[in-house]
Order: sequence, then structure tokens, then C-alpha cells
Amino acid sequence: MSNVCAICGKKKTVGGVITYRGLAKKHGGIGLHVVKNNKRIFNPNIQNVKVKVNGTVKHMKVCTACIRSGRIEKV
Repeated sequence: MSNVCAICGKKKTVGGVITYRGLAKKHGGIGLHVVKNNKRIFNPNIQNVKVKVNGTVKHMKVCTACIRSGRIEKV
């Protein structure tokens, strides 16, 4: 099953975690240097909810941002 919001289409995105080494200049060092940039995945907060669509009840995968904003009508 895909991990995509049925309302807004939010899906997982790729980002990175930067690792630094060294002492900051304001603390007397020569500055922070980038050692590595680890790739990681940011997953959306997708929930399975019962939604009323055109008078019928359906199960949909919806992100929490859409649930909080009231874009769907929960049953």
C-alpha cells in the first residue's frame, strides 16, 4: 500500500542530516566543518480514517494536516 494522502497528495520526501565537527568560532575554535551528509526519508503522518464522501462511508488514507484542517468529514 502506498503511503500517500488521498486528499492533498502528500508523500515521503528525501532530505539529509548534516554532521559537523570542530569548535565554533564564537567559542574560540576555527569553525564547524561538515563531515558527512546522511540521506534520510521524511515520512508523512498518514492515518486510516472512515470518511463520508457523497453520502457513503469510505476508508481513506489521509494525512493529519488534512484531518485537522477539516478538509474531510470523519464518521
